[in-house]
Amino acid sequence: MSVRPVGISDYPAFKKLFCDYYAELDCEEDPLPLFDDYLLPDLKAGLFGVGVTEVDGEVAGFVIFQIDDLLNDWNFKEGAGDVRELYVAPAFRGRGLGTALLSYAENSLTSDGAREIYTLPVEECESFFIARGYADGGEYCADSDNKVFVKYMDKSDLK
Repeated sequence: MSVRPVGISDYPAFKKLFCDYYAELDCEEDPLPLFDDYLLPDLKAGLFGVGVTEVDGEVAGFVIFQIDDLLNDWNFKEGAGDVRELYVAPAFRGRGLGTALLSYAENSLTSDGAREIYTLPVEECESFFIARGYADGGEYCADSDNKVFVKYMDKSDLK
């Protein structure tokens, strides 16, 4: 199993997975305009990274990540790495794809200088991140109604 940057040829499958992800979260917002009007232009502008994984030639999951910066609309922790979204299609869960996607994002973020990485998981996914070294950071994001989970990539950064 491998994870690679999303490519132009992946956009249709990525868009479908993104819509499936929003449906699973039971979001009220229509994901199609969100993808077409915000996500894709920001991706093309390099404001965040996207990794995808495949199983038998089918895109099975994605991770969206960035280093928080004032240039981004979403900037919760300036200079920190943010695992914004991580999704694996239900048919492919339990195979380590989520872990591979998370590792890809973490490696990319630390290569770009992040020493603190955070995520805002839904409650049902908190245990996934805890099992991979994240801890409740004691913060709460009211915009997304989630706890903030943090992982320090360089132990000398521990406060």
